[in-house]
Amino acid sequence: MTKDVIALTPRMPDPWAVLAGLLAGGPEKLLGTQGEGAVIQLCDAEGRPLVSVEAPLLVSVEGEAERLLGTTAPPVPYWWTEARATTGVAEAEQLAGTFAARLATLVGGSAWPPDAAGSIAVVKTDGVSVAPEPAAARPAIDVLTDKVAVVIQDRPVVAMTAWLSDAFRAAAEAGLGLQIVSPAGTTLSPAVRDALGGWPSRWIVQDERDGYYDGLTGAVLRWQDGAFDPVLSPDAAEDDPRTPVAATYQEVHDSGDRQLGLTFRMVHPADERLVLGGGLETVWRELTGEPPAGWGTSEPANLPWSPRRLTDVAYERAPEPTWLVVVGDRARPGIATVRITRTEAGVEEEVTLAFGYGTGEEPPLDALPAAAEALATRHHLQSMLVQLRKARRDVAVPPRFEGPGVPLAFVLGAEEVRAMPGDRARRTPLTGQPVQLGPRTRPALYYPLPGDPSDLSGWQDFERLVRHLKGA
Repeated sequence: MTKDVIALTPRMPDPWAVLAGLLAGGPEKLLGTQGEGAVIQLCDAEGRPLVSVEAPLLVSVEGEAERLLGTTAPPVPYWWTEARATTGVAEAEQLAGTFAARLATLVGGSAWPPDAAGSIAVVKTDGVSVAPEPAAARPAIDVLTDKVAVVIQDRPVVAMTAWLSDAFRAAAEAGLGLQIVSPAGTTLSPAVRDALGGWPSRWIVQDERDGYYDGLTGAVLRWQDGAFDPVLSPDAAEDDPRTPVAATYQEVHDSGDRQLGLTFRMVHPADERLVLGGGLETVWRELTGEPPAGWGTSEPANLPWSPRRLTDVAYERAPEPTWLVVVGDRARPGIATVRITRTEAGVEEEVTLAFGYGTGEEPPLDALPAAAEALATRHHLQSMLVQLRKARRDVAVPPRFEGPGVPLAFVLGAEEVRAMPGDRARRTPLTGQPVQLGPRTRPALYYPLPGDPSDLSGWQDFERLVRHLKGA
């Protein structure tokens, strides 16, 4: 049974409904709180949490329950209430399911997964206790060692939920890696993939044939010395370490789906009239004809798209950086992560964006120059890289090899072109000449990369271009 249970209700769970849910373990259970009261916990006799319940989240973006849970939610807006059971305690899992079932019964709606909410009767938990702190100190962390924090996620999509975001933050503050363990068949949200970073953080997938493997690299893993680490091949040497790759990871399924990926950076002058998110919206409109559907500081993205409200959140958090996720509608799957940072240069926006296309759908490559020009002339573009890759239309990351993208274009902002000595930016080692964007007196430059999208020669062209621009 899953460790996470979610109630999707058309009305906000009122205090009496939440109380009735919390009484799932009987009236003698202890209550605790975390996060300044944002998380309520049902505890054992020693005060250690059995079930942690997060404050209900109002979701006003269509398609998020379908994208992340594979289920149908009430019409927007609806309320998303998560309960997480302590790992390895069957009674805790039953408590979480009963809590969600009681909410759905009293307020309406449904619980996910359906089989987790089978009864609303009181769960017998006499004598049940859980692990002592620090393993139970964070609701999302299941195992804690001196190397890593391990999170077990039994969900269709491992998303950057508030739980997981808290685990990332706690691990970073403790100087630990974060390792996420999920069953076979689970996919990863791009928002989580981009946050994982490098070793020792990993996405670990359970596998019948090889036990465990890294969902992003395929390396076969074992639990050793307090962390999941690669298994060495029998013929590995000290100067040539080799790691076997899981057979499941190598099973390539080319469905014909593709993804158009853009990574761009903007540096805005710090100004009290600055509105963030405009560059991302401009690109979204140029490539899809519509603005983004919604955004949030975690997944599910719960707020309707609003650059002004997004700016307010970033302003309130400054000088600390702000991380956001932005999603599209179901007609054109798309997801972006945005990192906003206050620096000496101004206010920086770093955007990683991907759109998915199925068989018979053509990515709008002809619209790329117009999108780049809009960024360069209106949104202080510094640079942008555009790639095309064979990958899923729903933009989820599977635990299988998908291959790298092929660079299609690189864009250098007007300030960067101006700062480059001589006419180096206009002279390139590529066959074609760069396209000028914006005014002729202060242009940005768009470099089409002539690499064949069916192979990796585009990376060679891109590397030659970058070396030339750096003067190497």
